[in-house]
Amino acid sequence: MKHVNHQIFILMILIITVPLLLISVIIYLFSIQAVKNEYQSSSNLILTNLSFNIDQYLQSIEKGTLNAQTDSQLQSALENWTLDPDNGNDQKIVYGNIIEHFISSIEMTIKNVDSVQIYAGSRVFYSTNFNRSDYDVKDFANEDWYVQTQQKNGGIVLFGAHVPFHRVNAKESVISIARVINKVGSKQPIGTMLIDIRLDSLREILKLSEDSKRNFIIIDDKGGVIYNSDRNQVISNISTNLQDPTIQHVIKEQSGSFYAHLSAADSFINFVTSPYSGWKVIQYIDEKEMTKQADILIKIILTLAFLSLGTALLFMFILSARVTKPIILLSRQVKLVGLGKFDVDLSSDRQDEFGVLYQGIRKMVEDLQIYIERSSTAKVQQKVAQFGALKSQINPHFLANVLESIQMKAVINGQREISDMVGMIGRLFRTHIQTGKETVTLREELEHIRLYVKIQQLRFGDKIQYTERLDAGSESLQVMHFSLQPLIENAIVHGLERLNGPGLLEVSTVKSEKDMLIIIKDNGVGIGEEKLQQTRLRLFQPSDTLDEEHIGIKNVHDRIRFYFGEQYGLDIYSQLGKGTTVIIRIPA
Repeated sequence: MKHVNHQIFILMILIITVPLLLISVIIYLFSIQAVKNEYQSSSNLILTNLSFNIDQYLQSIEKGTLNAQTDSQLQSALENWTLDPDNGNDQKIVYGNIIEHFISSIEMTIKNVDSVQIYAGSRVFYSTNFNRSDYDVKDFANEDWYVQTQQKNGGIVLFGAHVPFHRVNAKESVISIARVINKVGSKQPIGTMLIDIRLDSLREILKLSEDSKRNFIIIDDKGGVIYNSDRNQVISNISTNLQDPTIQHVIKEQSGSFYAHLSAADSFINFVTSPYSGWKVIQYIDEKEMTKQADILIKIILTLAFLSLGTALLFMFILSARVTKPIILLSRQVKLVGLGKFDVDLSSDRQDEFGVLYQGIRKMVEDLQIYIERSSTAKVQQKVAQFGALKSQINPHFLANVLESIQMKAVINGQREISDMVGMIGRLFRTHIQTGKETVTLREELEHIRLYVKIQQLRFGDKIQYTERLDAGSESLQVMHFSLQPLIENAIVHGLERLNGPGLLEVSTVKSEKDMLIIIKDNGVGIGEEKLQQTRLRLFQPSDTLDEEHIGIKNVHDRIRFYFGEQYGLDIYSQLGKGTTVIIRIPA
């Protein structure tokens, strides 16, 4: 039975836990792939929008610088300052004010401008409210940014994140846009404009998309970092590892996405290149952050799987306590019953199916014990009867031989009636001793009855009349041997013999469904109601409590029930002064 517990436990694991684990793995793989696909799709869209917004911002600054090409006052002031730097002080002040006023207007129209400077000749102009002590301008004409700007001949030059070129002790980085201011209608340079822009502008553009999961880097076409989210690690990784395959791939390609080890973690990286500035906007996220929701999902499913495993263990424990152990105990008790020990404890206070099972088996054991006791008693009685029959068998043989001798003597002396009577008695004795079978056909049993009735008719004459009414085919059915003779004898002795006048004795058979009824009916003196009830009661009493008057009927009743079953046997009906009917029920 313990094996059954294990089988049920394994079955539960196979049909619940294992499929749940398989489903969790499948769902986890599909969810990870779905999350990655969704993130990649959204990341590409975000990057495209960010690059477009950055380009729009830079183009707005470029448009602001174009005013220097169309402002006639600025053009005149720069041209005169450049062509005649030895003008009087009054004139210089006028030109300087014009230039500084233009610078102030640029600062007001462009958002997050850190500073605007115009270089004309050897002079640098600032806005009027600018703190010139923060700047140390020396030989700017030989600086790289200035040389690059001059080489563009009026085109825009973008400079990535850097400290301001001439500011003393600068800490905050800026991005810069520079261009040569040419004289209207010609390529003659009359000045150079440099605009420094705080990184707040880029942060404002990126802040709507930037969070704890997403990080952004903006680099120029040489790998220089313009902006970054991770200022401590990513900047140094890019600026010091330009030969790294990941960095080289980003620098060489216009756009793309891939997985790589970045910022001390396996990350998903995608990037686009701005068509206006040539800057690359890089977005990256830790792969674990991407799959966090999927990881939570797999944890939930695994928790459910382990809960199902715990449920299976709990179910096995409950099954063992409530089902297996009672069955094991019951099987042990049944084995003891099989060994002949009937005093086993089969009591149970359970009200479920096990309680019904215990009660049913207890009832079965009780019935079995009664049946065995009755069977043993019947077998003892049968052995005693067989012993008595063997013991007295010599007497019927001797009497039959003597009667045949008497019959022959009566024939010789011409006593025909005596001869017939003695012959029938001898045949009756021969019938008693010629068979040892328990059952005979009804035909054989009736032949014995007819002999017995003829002998009684010789004794009583016309006082006893005998008839038979038999259903077709009933004579071939099996009946208990010598089961009718005691009943016929009772009918004659206790019914017809005491009757004043002739009496009728009738034997009939009736088929009733699967049973056959043998009916022995007489119209004798009958039995009173009280005595009839006593007689019926004695049929179910032990044999040793009965007197000789009822032992014959009791013996026939017990033999039929023992041989054919408890539902068969005798039933007696009688009415005082009208006769008695005995019905024998046997299987058809």
